[in-house]
Amino acid sequence: MSTTAPVLDLAQRPRRNRRTQALRAAVRETSLSAQHLVLPLFVQEGTDKKDAIGAMPGCYRLSIDHIVAISKEAYEVGVAGVALFPALDDTVKSRTGDESWNPEGLLQRCVRALKKELPELLVITDVALDPYSSDGHDGYVTDEGIIDNDITVPLLCKMAVAQAEAGADMVAPSDMMDGRIGAIRKALDERGFTQVAICSYCVKYASSFYGPFREALDSAPRAGDKKTYQMDPANRTEALREGADWLMVKPGLPYLDVILAVKQATALPIAAYHVSGEYAMLKAASAQGWLNYDSCLLESLLSLRRAGASIIFTYGAIDAARLLQDKTKAAYYQ
Repeated sequence: MSTTAPVLDLAQRPRRNRRTQALRAAVRETSLSAQHLVLPLFVQEGTDKKDAIGAMPGCYRLSIDHIVAISKEAYEVGVAGVALFPALDDTVKSRTGDESWNPEGLLQRCVRALKKELPELLVITDVALDPYSSDGHDGYVTDEGIIDNDITVPLLCKMAVAQAEAGADMVAPSDMMDGRIGAIRKALDERGFTQVAICSYCVKYASSFYGPFREALDSAPRAGDKKTYQMDPANRTEALREGADWLMVKPGLPYLDVILAVKQATALPIAAYHVSGEYAMLKAASAQGWLNYDSCLLESLLSLRRAGASIIFTYGAIDAARLLQDKTKAAYYQ
């Protein structure tokens, strides 16, 4: 029996461009690097505190000293920045979230510590009422149980200004109240913070993938849900753009089509949030031996880049950055 295969009459042979690593790299359309990544971190009160988050293996609620240490680690491997989320005790929470603009509040002290130790690190702060709210919602809750948009927006403006005063490079309103981007931009500019950027969560879905995040911050709503202000997962054409510097789509992987749609609609940089549930699924499946965490993490992040994301918030930022330093493991991503 002959071992010589017949030569097919093919006009195109795409495999020619896949034959060697050099050829593959030369024609690669999408790349992934540590500079595309932002590491979300959960800060808590205390000193030398590092409390594991059960639903997010490898993630912790950290005291400020540990936040500084892990941020140095992220900076050293090339991660672009960190995004801070405060985990607060119920004793400082209120309906109006007054703790959010306390100059000596947890988040503000954390920002100052980071900018002192790592002045070049990009520090992004979350703007939403839920970590500070006794009701657990992103906005102010009336006596009738309604999340009041117009009462909330001025509170968010005070929060954003306090974060800018502490030294935040970028504020990231994740609350999804109508009109808050323009109002925050005006409030920052009036206080002289024209250089502080805004990352607008212009597309944030009422998603089931946020569960581990809410465990991390103990910020689940005390009553009701967030469907009246976060987006319906069935829709993709809603977005707020006024005055923003980045536009965020959250979650990431289930909404790749939305990332692409937003990318096609604007010249602004697009950020995508590889959220807690997406990260936790990779960790859980890896622990069972069902998939390889390293390769699936990089592939997931590359898919977000391919869809149009310039920046990716991911709990695996340090893991990915280290993998990308390994030329063998990073061969398909750079």
